[in-house]
Amino acid sequence: MNWNAFITCAVTGSGNSHTKSDKVPITPSQIAAACVEAAKEGAAIAHCHVRDPETGEPSRDPALFREVVARVRESGQDVILNFTAGTGGDLMLGPAQMPMPFNPVGTDMIGAAERLEHVTDLLPEICTLDFGSMNFGDPNYVMVNTPGMLREMARIVHDAGIRPEIEVFDLGHLVLAKELVAEGLIEDPVLIQLCMGIPYGAPADPAAVAALTGAIPQGWTYSIFSVGRMQMPYVAQAVLAGGNVRVGMEDNIWLDKGIPATNGALVERAASVLSAMNVRILDVAEVRDKLALERRW
Repeated sequence: MNWNAFITCAVTGSGNSHTKSDKVPITPSQIAAACVEAAKEGAAIAHCHVRDPETGEPSRDPALFREVVARVRESGQDVILNFTAGTGGDLMLGPAQMPMPFNPVGTDMIGAAERLEHVTDLLPEICTLDFGSMNFGDPNYVMVNTPGMLREMARIVHDAGIRPEIEVFDLGHLVLAKELVAEGLIEDPVLIQLCMGIPYGAPADPAAVAALTGAIPQGWTYSIFSVGRMQMPYVAQAVLAGGNVRVGMEDNIWLDKGIPATNGALVERAASVLSAMNVRILDVAEVRDKLALERRW
Protein backbone atom coordinates (compact mmCIF):
# COMPACT_ATOMS: atom_id res chain seq x y z
CA MET A 1 0.00 0.00 0.00
CA ASN A 2 1.23 3.47 -0.90
CA TRP A 3 -0.05 5.99 1.66
CA ASN A 4 1.59 8.99 -0.03
CA ALA A 5 0.84 9.11 -3.76
CA PHE A 6 1.05 11.59 -6.58
CA ILE A 7 -1.34 12.07 -9.48
CA THR A 8 -0.38 12.39 -13.15
CA CYS A 9 -2.94 13.70 -15.63
CA ALA A 10 -2.48 12.62 -19.27
CA VAL A 11 -4.46 15.42 -20.85
CA THR A 12 -4.94 14.55 -24.54
CA GLY A 13 -2.92 11.64 -26.00
CA SER A 14 -2.61 10.91 -29.71
CA GLY A 15 -5.59 8.67 -30.43
CA ASN A 16 -8.88 9.48 -32.15
CA SER A 17 -10.65 10.42 -28.91
CA HIS A 18 -11.14 13.95 -30.27
CA THR A 19 -13.69 12.48 -32.71
CA LYS A 20 -15.69 11.03 -29.80
CA SER A 21 -15.67 13.90 -27.31
CA ASP A 22 -15.52 17.65 -27.82
CA LYS A 23 -13.92 17.93 -24.36
CA VAL A 24 -10.58 16.52 -25.60
CA PRO A 25 -8.02 19.36 -25.78
CA ILE A 26 -6.70 19.97 -29.30
CA THR A 27 -5.07 23.38 -29.61
CA PRO A 28 -2.00 24.41 -27.56
CA SER A 29 -4.24 26.85 -25.68
CA GLN A 30 -6.67 24.07 -24.78
CA ILE A 31 -3.88 21.64 -23.84
CA ALA A 32 -2.19 24.21 -21.60
CA ALA A 33 -5.52 25.06 -19.97
CA ALA A 34 -6.09 21.36 -19.32
CA CYS A 35 -2.67 21.09 -17.65
CA VAL A 36 -3.47 24.06 -15.41
CA GLU A 37 -6.96 22.75 -14.62
CA ALA A 38 -5.56 19.33 -13.68
CA ALA A 39 -2.90 20.89 -11.46
CA LYS A 40 -5.48 22.97 -9.61
CA GLU A 41 -7.41 19.77 -8.83
CA GLY A 42 -4.33 18.04 -7.40
CA ALA A 43 -2.26 16.61 -10.26
CA ALA A 44 1.45 17.21 -9.71
CA ILE A 45 2.38 16.05 -13.24
CA ALA A 46 0.74 16.82 -16.58
CA HIS A 47 1.62 14.40 -19.38
CA CYS A 48 1.43 16.14 -22.76
CA HIS A 49 1.04 15.22 -26.39
CA VAL A 50 0.19 17.87 -28.98
CA ARG A 51 -2.25 17.79 -31.87
CA ASP A 52 -2.64 19.60 -35.17
CA PRO A 53 -4.86 22.55 -34.19
CA GLU A 54 -6.81 22.30 -37.45
CA THR A 55 -7.45 18.56 -37.65
CA GLY A 56 -6.91 17.25 -34.13
CA GLU A 57 -4.55 14.59 -35.49
CA PRO A 58 -1.39 13.80 -33.49
CA SER A 59 1.62 16.03 -34.11
CA ARG A 60 5.23 16.22 -33.00
CA ASP A 61 5.78 19.84 -34.03
CA PRO A 62 8.13 21.45 -31.45
CA ALA A 63 6.42 24.80 -32.01
CA LEU A 64 3.17 23.39 -30.61
CA PHE A 65 4.95 22.07 -27.51
CA ARG A 66 6.67 25.45 -27.17
CA GLU A 67 3.30 27.22 -27.11
CA VAL A 68 1.95 24.81 -24.49
CA VAL A 69 4.96 25.54 -22.27
CA ALA A 70 4.61 29.29 -22.72
CA ARG A 71 0.93 29.28 -21.85
CA VAL A 72 1.41 27.07 -18.77
CA ARG A 73 4.24 29.31 -17.61
CA GLU A 74 2.14 32.46 -18.18
CA SER A 75 -0.64 30.98 -16.05
CA GLY A 76 1.56 31.03 -12.96
CA GLN A 77 0.37 27.53 -12.01
CA ASP A 78 3.21 25.26 -10.91
CA VAL A 79 3.00 21.80 -12.49
CA ILE A 80 5.60 19.30 -13.67
CA LEU A 81 5.38 18.86 -17.44
CA ASN A 82 6.01 15.42 -18.87
CA PHE A 83 6.36 15.32 -22.67
CA THR A 84 5.70 12.27 -24.78
CA ALA A 85 8.54 10.93 -26.91
CA GLY A 86 6.32 8.21 -28.35
CA THR A 87 5.63 9.77 -31.74
CA GLY A 88 7.85 8.85 -34.67
CA GLY A 89 7.77 5.11 -34.06
CA ASP A 90 4.53 4.30 -35.87
CA LEU A 91 4.44 1.54 -38.46
CA MET A 92 1.28 0.77 -40.42
CA LEU A 93 1.58 -2.41 -42.46
CA GLY A 94 -0.48 -3.32 -45.48
CA PRO A 95 -3.15 -6.05 -45.24
CA ALA A 96 -2.24 -9.57 -44.16
CA GLN A 97 -1.67 -10.92 -47.67
CA MET A 98 0.41 -7.88 -48.72
CA PRO A 99 2.11 -6.24 -45.72
CA MET A 100 4.62 -4.42 -47.93
CA PRO A 101 4.91 -1.64 -48.89
CA PHE A 102 4.09 0.06 -45.62
CA ASN A 103 0.93 2.13 -45.60
CA PRO A 104 1.96 5.80 -45.72
CA VAL A 105 -1.23 6.69 -43.87
CA GLY A 106 -0.34 6.08 -40.23
CA THR A 107 3.37 5.32 -40.76
CA ASP A 108 5.76 7.79 -39.16
CA MET A 109 9.25 6.38 -38.62
CA ILE A 110 12.06 8.79 -37.73
CA GLY A 111 15.41 8.73 -35.92
CA ALA A 112 16.09 9.09 -32.21
CA ALA A 113 17.26 12.71 -32.28
CA GLU A 114 14.23 13.83 -34.30
CA ARG A 115 11.85 11.95 -32.01
CA LEU A 116 13.32 13.95 -29.13
CA GLU A 117 13.64 17.32 -30.86
CA HIS A 118 10.90 18.94 -28.78
CA VAL A 119 12.36 17.44 -25.61
CA THR A 120 15.94 18.60 -26.11
CA ASP A 121 14.67 21.99 -27.30
CA LEU A 122 12.37 22.71 -24.35
CA LEU A 123 13.91 20.54 -21.58
CA PRO A 124 10.81 19.41 -19.68
CA GLU A 125 11.42 17.86 -16.29
CA ILE A 126 10.18 14.44 -17.51
CA CYS A 127 9.69 12.74 -20.87
CA THR A 128 8.25 9.32 -21.62
CA LEU A 129 10.01 6.45 -23.35
CA ASP A 130 7.79 3.57 -24.54
CA PHE A 131 9.97 0.61 -23.62
CA GLY A 132 9.19 -1.89 -26.32
CA SER A 133 7.49 -2.65 -29.62
CA MET A 134 3.98 -4.06 -29.53
CA ASN A 135 0.75 -4.62 -31.42
CA PHE A 136 -1.47 -1.75 -30.39
CA GLY A 137 -5.11 -2.49 -31.11
CA ASP A 138 -5.28 -1.77 -34.85
CA PRO A 139 -5.03 -4.95 -37.01
CA ASN A 140 -2.08 -3.60 -39.01
CA TYR A 141 -0.38 -1.12 -36.67
CA VAL A 142 2.83 -1.77 -34.74
CA MET A 143 4.33 0.61 -32.18
CA VAL A 144 8.05 0.29 -32.93
CA ASN A 145 10.68 0.89 -30.25
CA THR A 146 13.73 -1.31 -30.85
CA PRO A 147 16.36 -1.87 -28.14
CA GLY A 148 18.86 0.08 -30.25
CA MET A 149 16.46 3.01 -30.66
CA LEU A 150 15.65 3.06 -26.94
CA ARG A 151 19.31 2.95 -25.92
CA GLU A 152 20.04 5.95 -28.13
CA MET A 153 16.97 7.84 -26.92
CA ALA A 154 17.87 7.07 -23.29
CA ARG A 155 21.39 8.37 -23.91
CA ILE A 156 20.08 11.63 -25.38
CA VAL A 157 17.63 12.10 -22.52
CA HIS A 158 20.33 11.29 -19.95
CA ASP A 159 22.77 13.78 -21.45
CA ALA A 160 20.05 16.46 -21.46
CA GLY A 161 19.45 15.98 -17.73
CA ILE A 162 15.80 14.95 -18.13
CA ARG A 163 14.11 12.26 -16.04
CA PRO A 164 12.74 9.51 -18.30
CA GLU A 165 9.43 7.93 -17.44
CA ILE A 166 9.65 4.34 -18.64
CA GLU A 167 6.34 3.26 -20.18
CA VAL A 168 5.86 -0.46 -19.54
CA PHE A 169 3.14 -2.36 -21.40
CA ASP A 170 4.31 -5.90 -20.60
CA LEU A 171 6.89 -7.85 -18.59
CA GLY A 172 9.56 -7.87 -21.30
CA HIS A 173 9.68 -4.09 -21.22
CA LEU A 174 10.88 -4.27 -17.62
CA VAL A 175 13.68 -6.61 -18.66
CA LEU A 176 15.01 -3.99 -21.07
CA ALA A 177 14.55 -1.25 -18.47
CA LYS A 178 16.74 -3.16 -16.02
CA GLU A 179 19.42 -3.55 -18.69
CA LEU A 180 19.54 0.18 -19.43
CA VAL A 181 19.67 1.01 -15.73
CA ALA A 182 22.58 -1.44 -15.33
CA GLU A 183 24.33 0.23 -18.29
CA GLY A 184 24.03 3.65 -16.65
CA LEU A 185 21.75 5.06 -19.34
CA ILE A 186 18.97 5.56 -16.79
CA GLU A 187 19.84 6.77 -13.31
CA ASP A 188 18.11 6.74 -9.94
CA PRO A 189 15.43 7.55 -9.07
CA VAL A 190 13.99 5.28 -11.76
CA LEU A 191 10.43 6.18 -12.78
CA ILE A 192 8.06 3.58 -14.27
CA GLN A 193 4.55 3.87 -15.70
CA LEU A 194 2.63 0.58 -15.88
CA CYS A 195 0.12 0.80 -18.74
CA MET A 196 -2.71 -1.69 -18.32
CA GLY A 197 -5.62 -2.79 -20.47
CA ILE A 198 -4.24 -1.67 -23.84
CA PRO A 199 -4.65 -4.24 -26.63
CA TYR A 200 -2.41 -6.19 -26.88
CA GLY A 201 -0.36 -5.46 -23.79
CA ALA A 202 -0.79 -6.44 -20.17
CA PRO A 203 -4.48 -6.91 -19.31
CA ALA A 204 -6.22 -4.85 -16.65
CA ASP A 205 -6.47 -7.49 -13.98
CA PRO A 206 -4.91 -7.86 -10.51
CA ALA A 207 -2.82 -10.89 -11.52
CA ALA A 208 -1.10 -8.89 -14.26
CA VAL A 209 -0.51 -6.01 -11.83
CA ALA A 210 1.00 -8.43 -9.30
CA ALA A 211 3.31 -9.92 -11.94
CA LEU A 212 4.52 -6.50 -13.10
CA THR A 213 4.96 -4.92 -9.68
CA GLY A 214 6.68 -8.07 -8.46
CA ALA A 215 9.30 -7.58 -11.19
CA ILE A 216 10.02 -3.94 -10.33
CA PRO A 217 13.23 -3.59 -8.31
CA GLN A 218 13.09 -2.21 -4.78
CA GLY A 219 13.42 1.54 -4.71
CA TRP A 220 11.98 2.29 -8.15
CA THR A 221 8.98 4.65 -8.27
CA TYR A 222 6.00 3.55 -10.32
CA SER A 223 2.52 4.63 -11.33
CA ILE A 224 -0.26 2.43 -12.70
CA PHE A 225 -3.20 3.24 -14.92
CA SER A 226 -5.78 1.48 -17.04
CA VAL A 227 -7.82 2.71 -19.96
CA GLY A 228 -11.55 3.25 -20.44
CA ARG A 229 -14.02 2.24 -17.76
CA MET A 230 -11.21 0.74 -15.67
CA GLN A 231 -9.45 4.08 -15.23
CA MET A 232 -11.05 5.01 -11.91
CA PRO A 233 -10.93 1.51 -10.38
CA TYR A 234 -7.21 1.60 -11.11
CA VAL A 235 -6.81 4.70 -8.96
CA ALA A 236 -7.52 2.40 -6.03
CA GLN A 237 -5.66 -0.54 -7.57
CA ALA A 238 -2.54 1.58 -8.09
CA VAL A 239 -2.07 2.62 -4.47
CA LEU A 240 -3.09 -0.81 -3.16
CA ALA A 241 -0.24 -2.19 -5.30
CA GLY A 242 2.22 0.34 -3.90
CA GLY A 243 2.14 2.76 -6.81
CA ASN A 244 1.02 6.21 -7.85
CA VAL A 245 -1.92 7.29 -10.01
CA ARG A 246 -2.58 8.43 -13.58
CA VAL A 247 -5.88 9.60 -14.98
CA GLY A 248 -6.82 11.89 -17.86
CA MET A 249 -8.47 12.12 -21.24
CA GLU A 250 -5.66 10.34 -23.06
CA ASP A 251 -6.97 7.14 -21.51
CA ASN A 252 -10.67 7.73 -20.83
CA ILE A 253 -13.25 10.26 -22.03
CA TRP A 254 -16.11 9.45 -19.62
CA LEU A 255 -16.64 10.58 -16.04
CA ASP A 256 -19.74 8.41 -15.59
CA LYS A 257 -21.91 6.51 -18.03
CA GLY A 258 -23.19 9.05 -20.53
CA ILE A 259 -21.37 11.95 -18.84
CA PRO A 260 -18.34 13.26 -20.77
CA ALA A 261 -15.24 13.85 -18.68
CA THR A 262 -12.87 16.77 -18.47
CA ASN A 263 -9.31 16.44 -17.23
CA GLY A 264 -10.10 18.49 -14.15
CA ALA A 265 -13.12 16.36 -13.30
CA LEU A 266 -11.10 13.14 -13.65
CA VAL A 267 -8.36 14.45 -11.35
CA GLU A 268 -10.96 15.67 -8.86
CA ARG A 269 -12.61 12.22 -8.86
CA ALA A 270 -9.23 10.49 -8.45
CA ALA A 271 -8.31 12.78 -5.57
CA SER A 272 -11.61 11.99 -3.83
CA VAL A 273 -10.97 8.24 -4.21
CA LEU A 274 -7.51 8.61 -2.70
CA SER A 275 -8.76 10.80 0.12
CA ALA A 276 -11.47 8.25 0.94
CA MET A 277 -8.70 5.65 1.21
CA ASN A 278 -6.75 7.90 3.62
CA VAL A 279 -4.00 8.35 1.03
CA ARG A 280 -2.17 11.67 1.21
CA ILE A 281 -1.73 13.34 -2.20
CA LEU A 282 1.77 14.67 -2.80
CA ASP A 283 2.10 18.22 -4.04
CA VAL A 284 4.38 19.45 -6.82
CA ALA A 285 7.29 20.32 -4.53
CA GLU A 286 7.17 16.92 -2.86
CA VAL A 287 7.14 15.12 -6.22
CA ARG A 288 10.10 17.18 -7.46
CA ASP A 289 12.00 16.16 -4.36
CA LYS A 290 10.98 12.51 -4.67
CA LEU A 291 12.02 12.27 -8.32
CA ALA A 292 15.07 14.56 -8.02
CA LEU A 293 13.70 16.97 -10.61
CA GLU A 294 14.95 20.45 -11.36
CA ARG A 295 12.34 23.12 -12.03
CA ARG A 296 13.31 24.78 -15.31
CA TRP A 297 10.52 27.31 -15.99
